[in-house]
Amino acid sequence: MPTAYLNKQLQALARDGIVDSTRGPRGGFRLARGPEQITLMDVVTAIEGAERAFLCTEIRRQGPKGAARDDYRKPCLIDQAMRKAELAWRTELAGQTVADIKVRLERDAPGVPERTRRWFTGVQA
Repeated sequence: MPTAYLNKQLQALARDGIVDSTRGPRGGFRLARGPEQITLMDVVTAIEGAERAFLCTEIRRQGPKGAARDDYRKPCLIDQAMRKAELAWRTELAGQTVADIKVRLERDAPGVPERTRRWFTGVQA
C-alpha cells in the first residue's frame, strides 16, 4: 500500500476520533478508544463517509426524453434490493469490533500480530 494512501486513510480515522496521531520522530498513530469500542462500521464510515453506497438515479422518472413510465414516488425494485443489502452489510459491520478481529487473528494466525508490529516499528527479532 503506498505510504501517501495509508496516510490519507489514517488522517480520516484521526478526524473521526478512531485514532490519535503523535508528531515527531517517535510519533505515529494509536487507537483513541479501546478496540472493543470501535466497530468495523466506525472505520468504514470514517474512511468512506456515511452516504449510501447505492444512489438511485431515478431513471424511471427521467425515462426516455423525460417521459415518466412508472410511479416514481416509490423506490424501484433495484433501489429496494440495494437498500436491503446495504442494511445487512452495515448491520454486520456494526456488530463486529476491532477487538473481535484481533481475537480471531490471534487464534487463526498466531504470531502474525507480533511480526507485523515488529515490521512496522523496525524492530527485528
